[in-house]
Amino acid sequence: MDPNPVTANSPHACRPLGLARAWAQLALTLVFCLAGAPFAQADPGNASTLGLQAQVESLLKQQPLPHQAEPGREGPADTQHRQADKTPPWRVEVSLGQLDPRIRLAPCDRVKAYLPGGAQLWGRTRVGLRCEQGPVRWNVFWPVQVKVWGQALVATVPLRPGSIVSASDVARAEVDLAASDSPALVRPTDIVGRAVQRSISPGQSLRQADVRSRRWFAAGDPVRLNVKGPGFMVAAEGVALAPGDEGRCARVRTEQGRVVCGQPVGERLVEVTL
Repeated sequence: MDPNPVTANSPHACRPLGLARAWAQLALTLVFCLAGAPFAQADPGNASTLGLQAQVESLLKQQPLPHQAEPGREGPADTQHRQADKTPPWRVEVSLGQLDPRIRLAPCDRVKAYLPGGAQLWGRTRVGLRCEQGPVRWNVFWPVQVKVWGQALVATVPLRPGSIVSASDVARAEVDLAASDSPALVRPTDIVGRAVQRSISPGQSLRQADVRSRRWFAAGDPVRLNVKGPGFMVAAEGVALAPGDEGRCARVRTEQGRVVCGQPVGERLVEVTL
C-alpha cells in the first residue's frame, strides 16, 4: 500500500489542478495580448513608420502654407495696412512629431494620408493615416506642429489685470502667430486705451483674448451696415438684434427685413464681408 496516498482531502491533490488553472490563465492572457497588440501605431524605428512619415511629408508639401494675405489670422489688420507698413513676410516652420512607440500597426498594402475635417496647418495639428487595403483597417494620426512667425505686438513692461495699456507699453516684434488660438494683435489701436484681463510679461505676445472686448452698441440700437465684397462696398441701415461685442457676430435686421450677421467694428457700425 502506498504510505502516502493522495486523497480528496490531501494537499497534494490540489497541485495538478492549480497548475492547470495557472496555465489556462496564462494562455488567456497571451490570447488577449496578441489580439489587441497589432492594430494602432507603428514603432518609430521600423521601416513601416519611415514609409508613413514619407507619406505625411508628401501630403504637407502639397498643402498651401499660411501667408499674410490669408484673412482672419492676424486680427483686424488688413492687407493695405501691411503693405503700407512694409511688414516682413511670414516665416513658416513645419515639424513632425512621433507616433506612440508602444503600439504597432498591422501590415497594410495601401495607406492614405489625409487632413482630418476641420484641420488646418496652423499651430498644433495632425495628419491622418488610414489603411485602405489590408487584413485590418486602421486609422492613426501623426502630430504636426506649424509655427508661423510674423510681426505683432508684444508687451514692453509688465501688465497687470485691469491696467490700461498706453502706447509706450507695447512694441512690434516677431512672434509665433500660431502659438495661441486667440489672434495676435498687430496694431496699437487694437489695444492702446483698453484694459488687459490677465498678467502679461515683457516680451510676451498680446492676443485678442488678453484685452477686454468693447461693446459698440446694445440690442435695439440703430446701426450702419457696411457690406463688403471683392472690389465693392455698400452701406445700409439696420437695427441690432443682439449686443455688438467686439469679436462676436452680431445679428442685425436690415430695412428690408432680412437678418444678417456681421462683425461690430465701431460705434454702431457693423461690417459684413461677402
